[in-house]
Amino acid sequence: MDPIADMLTRIRNANSRKKESTSMPYSKIKNEIASLLQKNGYLAKVEIKEAPDKKKTLTLSLRYDEGEPVIDGIKRISKTGQRIYSDSKNFERYGGRRGMIVVSTSKGIMSHFRARKENLGGEVVCTIY
Repeated sequence: MDPIADMLTRIRNANSRKKESTSMPYSKIKNEIASLLQKNGYLAKVEIKEAPDKKKTLTLSLRYDEGEPVIDGIKRISKTGQRIYSDSKNFERYGGRRGMIVVSTSKGIMSHFRARKENLGGEVVCTIY
């Protein structure tokens, strides 16, 4: 199973049930994506918790604006069966003005806004709006 798709599904499900937070097994790439979403205002807080058996858990606190979820939609673009790559000039905008594309570049995980500014292309991980 794709761990990033699992992360996005957990966020989507918690959002639709209007939960305060959701938890998942920790990985470095999930933490980077969650930190990017927090930095851009889609998540309230990102916490890493370590259990006594040394397994880490990533807990994401969701953001709500007047009782409505900030995240309207989140979708995995590049999948394990078909990777999607784009150069800096061809990023498409999803979700109107609020939409953001998460891109995995040679300099790490970043938004398409920053990737375009730094003239970097990469794998289109997901979109969020």
